[in-house]
Amino acid sequence: MRRFLLPLILLALFIGESIFVQITPHDLLGSGKIAVPRFLLAGLLFLTIFGSKKYGILYGLLFGLLFDIVYVEIIGIYLFLFPVIVFITTKLMKILQTNMAMASIIVLLGITLLEAGVYQMNLLIHHTDMVFAAFLSSRLVPTLILNAIFIILAVYPFKRLSEKFADSLND
Repeated sequence: MRRFLLPLILLALFIGESIFVQITPHDLLGSGKIAVPRFLLAGLLFLTIFGSKKYGILYGLLFGLLFDIVYVEIIGIYLFLFPVIVFITTKLMKILQTNMAMASIIVLLGITLLEAGVYQMNLLIHHTDMVFAAFLSSRLVPTLILNAIFIILAVYPFKRLSEKFADSLND
């Protein structure tokens, strides 16, 4: 049963991101600010850091494809970025300590990489004309603030859940 709990929670985070966007006021952090919830990526990175690296990349591929199919007009942006960010996280965690504070910082770094990658792709295909300074102030900083709050609340439960998931795979 524990084996299915983590994928179900990741699926709930996937669905919860869109629900969160719909129920929160648009001017929550001020006029013109866009705070994007990246709860699913945070969950994937916590799984990778505290649990299974293999399943982190596998779920990154699966949820990246699902994210592209449901939310994005172009298939491949999240399908590519989720597993790449998870892979980078696995390499970083080989040289860094695996504790909750470091994991939180790495997750925020992963969210930053995702946001920068999506911004660059949208700039490349002329889907946006926002300059980088405007992107930093109106989207990246509010997104990092929102996700930092989520990470503070979720780091301990995800640590325990990921460790139990990894133990259930070894049994």
